[in-house]
Amino acid sequence: MFSLNRAQIIGNLTRDPDLRVIPSGQSVANFAVATNRRWTDKSGNQQEDTQFHEIVAWGKLGEIAQKLLSKGKKVYVEGRLQTRSWEAQDGAKRQRTEIVADNIIALSPKEPTSEALEKSFESEETAVKEEKAPEEFPIK
Repeated sequence: MFSLNRAQIIGNLTRDPDLRVIPSGQSVANFAVATNRRWTDKSGNQQEDTQFHEIVAWGKLGEIAQKLLSKGKKVYVEGRLQTRSWEAQDGAKRQRTEIVADNIIALSPKEPTSEALEKSFESEETAVKEEKAPEEFPIK
């Protein structure tokens, strides 16, 4: 019998991705994404519910996420749900449900880097220098 474990969300990062390398040598990035649901209740009042989703991105996907994403950026994440269980230092049992990403798309417009801005300024400056006034202005 078939089963399906897929999650797709679009939201904003609540913190920068944290990239680390585990003892096996594999890299993993962790970050969280907030999603909002808005509706009008029976009284006509606008309501909003915000959910926070923990994201895990392994290997190259995690490395790319760490380089391209930052807090506040809009992102699409697709992956599978995974619940981990562990015992905390105080002896309490803990659980966390995460989305293990296999596809991440940055949706916020890319901000220009200072290097890109300098190149843009230099090309504009060159274009201005290359413009020449005509030798003579025709008078009619």
